[in-house]
Amino acid sequence: MITPVNTAQAASSQPSANNAQTSAITSDFETFLLMLTAQAQNQDPLEPMDSTQYASQLAQFSMVEQQVQTNDHLSSLASTLGSVNLSDLASWVGMDVRSTSAFHFDGQPKTLFAQADPQADTAKLVIRDENGTVLDKVTVPPAQSEFVWAGVTSSGNPMSAGNYTAALESYKNGELLTQTPVAAYNRVIEAQVGGNTVLLTLSGGEVISASDVNAVRTGA
Repeated sequence: MITPVNTAQAASSQPSANNAQTSAITSDFETFLLMLTAQAQNQDPLEPMDSTQYASQLAQFSMVEQQVQTNDHLSSLASTLGSVNLSDLASWVGMDVRSTSAFHFDGQPKTLFAQADPQADTAKLVIRDENGTVLDKVTVPPAQSEFVWAGVTSSGNPMSAGNYTAALESYKNGELLTQTPVAAYNRVIEAQVGGNTVLLTLSGGEVISASDVNAVRTGA
């Protein structure tokens, strides 16, 4: 049995240590620079510093500078990772999430979700391929908010497996009122930190932000 590690709690104790380490390295760097400058200014003009020694000290100067920069980058990385609990990331994987991103069709009927305009007397479900090309328009009841798409055109031709998008068009007296994006469930296959948000990779290859998810259910 593996107990999840609360990385957020562990990271909360790191900033003070990281700041102290950065301050120490920065202080050493500034001291080294002052010493090197003083040495160059006060050297005996009749017996100047050996070029080999000077080059060696410059190399040390470069190493100290790189150490400071590396420490800054590591502190930034630790801060980013510490803000997200890794067990929270793992909890996304395998779940079905609902969003208005492209949905993956694998040959099985797909349930789609959208609400028509309250004033609409007619509604049409518009199916597009991943390039945005309209493949079919299906008239649906405007009061309905859940639709099962069988993956076939109005003429009965089956669609191939792939990613699709859908929109619900609302009409009144034949005039288009609104066009609403349609939501669908997709399986999460990967979760990762991206900037200040959690990014979810869906079964069809789509990558969405966790903030775009409006419903979650246990994967079948």
